[in-house]
Amino acid sequence: MKLRNFLWLLFLAALWGPSFLFIKVAVEQIPPLTLAMSRVGVAGILLYLILRAQGRNLPPLGRVWLHFAFAGLVQNAIPFVLFGWGEQYIDSALAAILNGSTPLFTLLLAHFFTSDDRLTPTKAIGTLIGFTGLSVLIGPSLLDGVKATAWGLIAVALASTCYGVAIVYGRHYLRGLPPMVAPTAQMLLATLFLIPVSLGLEQPFRLPVPSWPAIGSLLALGIFGTGVAFIVYYRIMERTSATYVSMVTYLVPVFGVILGVVVLGETLSWNAYLGCALILLGVMIVNGVVRAISWQRPTDVAVRP
Repeated sequence: MKLRNFLWLLFLAALWGPSFLFIKVAVEQIPPLTLAMSRVGVAGILLYLILRAQGRNLPPLGRVWLHFAFAGLVQNAIPFVLFGWGEQYIDSALAAILNGSTPLFTLLLAHFFTSDDRLTPTKAIGTLIGFTGLSVLIGPSLLDGVKATAWGLIAVALASTCYGVAIVYGRHYLRGLPPMVAPTAQMLLATLFLIPVSLGLEQPFRLPVPSWPAIGSLLALGIFGTGVAFIVYYRIMERTSATYVSMVTYLVPVFGVILGVVVLGETLSWNAYLGCALILLGVMIVNGVVRAISWQRPTDVAVRP
């Protein structure tokens, strides 16, 4: 089960890996609010069609919809806008390393707000090793004429904080629902939140038609980086701890490196090998695939059978 969870996490990272690149391409022609609205809109429509094709329905109105609304706001609407806006003012490498602070926030929040995901030496060691690997992987690129402004940094840091809050909240309130229900409702509500804001502030109907690369990046974000990704995300959340789910943000840059080698023909330097190795080691320690300390208790890793 631990190995299966690890493989699912790798798959989720592969879906989210190109997101920073797609955002960077799309936001040059599609304003941040409109980009976020379109992204969750595409995902919401896709997930709803799949849900109906499976013969399922969304639950009736009730308390659970308040949880869907909070998740859609804090995990989709707000951070998607902040990332799109922030990447206009900072480099994508810096955005990736700030996004890597999500497991640190999640580790602390889960300790205080959940009963089965306490801070343990093993989790702390694994999380810190993963963050060290992220720093080694991306750090050298930050020294090469990095572009950054204070507001861009704040926007991406706030988005990462939102992710940490949403992961802990979702694991507490949105587990145990039928498959596809939570991500579908979450995306549809995030779309409803963003439609009036986008129409009122950016008036996308007055903008020129985006180029095909921008449209393609938007569709890739909506279909794979949001729709399919959140199906996988909820599958992992049903089986693992919030801390473990958050470790995906360490793996995302690893797939960015892989894309650079496969698509752009880039060559890897020593820091790429070392950084990727440390990230994988940290994730496996948190999941219990590798034991960081011999006196670890079985309850240190909150994985459901």
